[in-house]
Amino acid sequence: MPDNRNLESRVICVPMASPGDVSQVAALFDKNEVDPAHVVAIMAQTEGDAYARGYATLAMEVLLSERLGITRKQVFDKIPMMMIGGVGGIMSPHIYLFIKQPSSAPAAKGKRLAIGVASTRELKPEEYGTMVQVDLVAETVKKAMADAGITDPSQIHCVEVKCPAMTPARQADAESRGQKVVAGNPAVASSLAKGACALGVAVATGEVPRDKLKDGMINVEKNYFSSIASTSAGGEQVASRVMVIGNADGVPGRLVAAHGMMRDQLDVEGARQAFAAAGLELKNGILAEGDRKRVAAVLVNAGADYVTNVRGRRHVLHSDFLAPFSGIQAKAVAHAVVGSVVGDTLFLASAGAEHQGPPGANLICVVAEAKD
Repeated sequence: MPDNRNLESRVICVPMASPGDVSQVAALFDKNEVDPAHVVAIMAQTEGDAYARGYATLAMEVLLSERLGITRKQVFDKIPMMMIGGVGGIMSPHIYLFIKQPSSAPAAKGKRLAIGVASTRELKPEEYGTMVQVDLVAETVKKAMADAGITDPSQIHCVEVKCPAMTPARQADAESRGQKVVAGNPAVASSLAKGACALGVAVATGEVPRDKLKDGMINVEKNYFSSIASTSAGGEQVASRVMVIGNADGVPGRLVAAHGMMRDQLDVEGARQAFAAAGLELKNGILAEGDRKRVAAVLVNAGADYVTNVRGRRHVLHSDFLAPFSGIQAKAVAHAVVGSVVGDTLFLASAGAEHQGPPGANLICVVAEAKD
């Protein structure tokens, strides 16, 4: 396990003016507020389709390649880029930089933010959405925990995973080798891959016993889930990239992480509990003005599109005019509800609830400045 006693974990958020806009990140580098060598992972909420998301990834690769003096491929292999495409409602595009930097400050009195990253080996298309992927992700989550210096899974508050999406070309590659993919529809296969990743997190954290799982159960047995996993898939990925966000003792820093769950889209109290767990004060159900400034990051995983109703009232996310964009609608709803508590729109929301909390739930991770 690496020695993290002199490493401070940070999260910085900057807005984006367009899918390829990395100017605010470049400004942080230019002003020496962030050393690009200390960036360990990147998340972004990017507008547009998968191509726009890919453009955002490319823009960050180019910037970091120039600043670090390495190739774009080396940047991509070294730094997990977990771009979340598609915005709806009042969501505001932005970039989160996850940083681990040397610090001469003494260890904090309590637990402080700890970040760890790791990647699986390159997956074969026929492994997407299978127990092979579950086991690889479980193993990699443990490596990311070690990288963060976290030994107790209860101190993990979010595990972000970006895995490969199935594409027609990848399906053809498997078939050319006499292999069969988990589903003929690429969208279904990608959904199964996300479910496998979430179950891998659940196995690593002890939320689900490994011996309870087998092929054929993924995205079927929905009573098995992780309450801290957020997974997404992208055609630019060839491995499952993992980032563990939690707290650890004996490390410097000013930030702490916490998490919570909205059992459904109306469970505003569940959202408030996540912020209270981070030590933030709420007044009349919303963040107090002074504490709003202490928020470094909010990550929401939305689940409305995984069910057909909210408290018995049917919704038409899957059947009305905008049904092809049900995931964007789901995260727009979750974002708006949580945004009413935060008093801001500059935070991330992702959709796709395959084994990510109970069906229909929203998972929330909050990173904020500690008071003590």
